[in-house]
Amino acid sequence: MSKSIEPRSIATVDDVAREAGVSTATAARALGGYGSVRESTRELVLAAAERLGYRANILARSMITGSTRTLGVVLSDIENPFFRRSLRGIADTARAQGFEVLLANTDEELDKEETAVRVMTERRVDGLVVCPADGGDRAHLKEVIAAGIPVVLLDRSVAGVQADTVGIDNRKAARLATQHLLDRGHRDIAIVTGGTPAMLERMLRPDMRGVERVSATTVGARAAGFRDAMAAAGVAIRPELISSGGYRREDGEAETSRLLALDRPPTAILAFDAMQSLGAFHALSRAGVRCPEDVSLLGFDDAEWADVVSPALTVVAQPTYEIGVAACRLLLSRIEGSGGAVAHRRLPTTLIERASVGPRRPS
Repeated sequence: MSKSIEPRSIATVDDVAREAGVSTATAARALGGYGSVRESTRELVLAAAERLGYRANILARSMITGSTRTLGVVLSDIENPFFRRSLRGIADTARAQGFEVLLANTDEELDKEETAVRVMTERRVDGLVVCPADGGDRAHLKEVIAAGIPVVLLDRSVAGVQADTVGIDNRKAARLATQHLLDRGHRDIAIVTGGTPAMLERMLRPDMRGVERVSATTVGARAAGFRDAMAAAGVAIRPELISSGGYRREDGEAETSRLLALDRPPTAILAFDAMQSLGAFHALSRAGVRCPEDVSLLGFDDAEWADVVSPALTVVAQPTYEIGVAACRLLLSRIEGSGGAVAHRRLPTTLIERASVGPRRPS
């Protein structure tokens, strides 16, 4: 008959103190990184903790130090290459400063965002990076900020929420991308976006009036940039070429298929993110449409696959890793007590020309 395995006891601060031959108070200061402790004593305590397999109680330590050395990151779609790369920038920067990261994914759903923010504040994170989902009440963010917990919004801003933001100038980037297509003779230009029926309703107003006020996502700003370039060129926007079908690759594919089935399909498509671009690629391939001979395609985000597909994708490249780094640095500065006005940091984009954009086909 085999012997039962005794559960391993969890080492406490008292155990570490006895092992190191110091008082419990001294051991607690050495392990917690606060107060005055001689370096030789700190090394003695840490060596004892290592021998005993001591693991700090982060929440208990936070009651003393006021910090858990953790950051909460709430992202809207971790499958999107933009957010994956931004997260890497956040995590690398946080860990270099002795912080760890807790991650939540909301699938662009506000109720999941509210739950994630609540859980992370209950775990006493020192600050939050949030990519807000679309629409709805923002009371949960306002309450966190009012409680003194620093919040940085990633990629998007929210009307009425006084928080730092880090991203790009989406309106300018979309205007330049649209101008790139116009310069190649395209006039029947479609946009394939993420979003909701409410967003589409606003985008379909005459001349896309007020589209820049579309809620939290980047859709409104990019649609406004598209509208600005078309208006400056004196080109009428065809409402049937405006789409807003959802955030998944499958949504982009479905919307592109709808566009290609029109009696007068577009000669160029501007996709608003990497997932929409990938969906558009699938739709073009399935329909046997040549790119760029029949339809040119230009997308946002220089995803890992963008330069290996055929044809290679022309993109508006965002400095996604650097956006994550900047967001984390701004958050850490607020945690350390940096005051001042709310900051809105905008990093530059680059238009990378590849083979998916060509001149408009002869009519």
